Amino acid sequence: MKEIIKEEVYKVREKLFEINDFIYANPELGNNEYKAVETLTTFLKENKFEVQLGIDEIETAFKASYYSGIEGPSIALLCEYDALPGIGHGCGHNMIGTMSVGAAVALSKVINKTGGKIIVFGTPAEETDGAKVKLAERGCFEGIDAAMILHPGELTYKSGTSLAMDAIQFDFYGKTAHAAASPEKGVNALDAVILTFNGINALRQHVTSDVRIHGIISDGGKAANIVPDKATAQFYVRAAKKSYLKEVREKVCNVARGAALMTGAKLEISNYEISYDDMNTNNALSEAFNSNLKLVGIEDIKTPEGGHGSIDMGNVSYVAPAIHPTIGIGNPNLIGHTKDMADFTITKAAHEALLKGACALALTGYDVITDKELLKSIKKEFEVNTRVE
Repeated sequence: MKEIIKEEVYKVREKLFEINDFIYANPELGNNEYKAVETLTTFLKENKFEVQLGIDEIETAFKASYYSGIEGPSIALLCEYDALPGIGHGCGHNMIGTMSVGAAVALSKVINKTGGKIIVFGTPAEETDGAKVKLAERGCFEGIDAAMILHPGELTYKSGTSLAMDAIQFDFYGKTAHAAASPEKGVNALDAVILTFNGINALRQHVTSDVRIHGIISDGGKAANIVPDKATAQFYVRAAKKSYLKEVREKVCNVARGAALMTGAKLEISNYEISYDDMNTNNALSEAFNSNLKLVGIEDIKTPEGGHGSIDMGNVSYVAPAIHPTIGIGNPNLIGHTKDMADFTITKAAHEALLKGACALALTGYDVITDKELLKSIKKEFEVNTRVE
């Protein structure tokens, strides 16, 4: 059966290359990926997937389903397709979407015999406001037994980790006064921001080494001779696990509260971007995927040293067993988020990696559907790793 799945991927290879190259040539920023969505969903419709557009009030999100008619596990394959401003598909999202739809169509050709369900989720704006976060919060991934997404890169890596992240904004409100003639009549909001930065710098000694806190002053006043009555600081606060991030967030917010008390300013705390959970890789699912990578000829699979960024797939991984591996596309010197990376995604080497990636995804979906012991291991691990303490 696995040979049939691989054959099905290669049957549509020219169409997959066409989709991949079209999205590359028509880059669209997050939440504006109309051409990409039309291209991906047209291919799915042609292969008897039932498509819902604009799911959960996100205009360029979609859900495409293929049900075998026989009870069985539900496999989710996730698409990304947003580009970077001025660069295009320097993160290879044209390949991500194409590999997922290719895998879904190939797997759909055999599940009428095995049972199960395939769902392709179109998840826009990964580079900006992370639609996966909203979709996860709204229950879109409930009932999913395995959620997979495959990212292109310079080398092939197992699914690893990412940092949980909160984007916190501190708005301080004071009172204007002439900074030379009557400073005693003012309340300096900028002083509160500066004290916040100093307090956070002192806090760094008392958090674990995985924590990252970095920020800017986005509003520091209007003129040097006016006591600023408004000042704003924005911070990214990251930690290896979302449970610990909650503790760190509270410490950071307490620093800002203390700065407000010291200066007499009023403080408002908000999130200026969506928060991301850490990537909770399901190792049982990951090992099944790695085995299938080897089956399609990819032997050199590296273990990531640890993720220092944050991804919206992390939020999916807390509501469904999930993986987010990387497939090397034939150039070990590539650097992500560059024009060179974008241009390489339409080369012959990248096309070959695309086919292997689609095969590995489809074969892993088949394993989850047909191997009861694997499914049991996946579910058990997920329950343990997401248990609320």
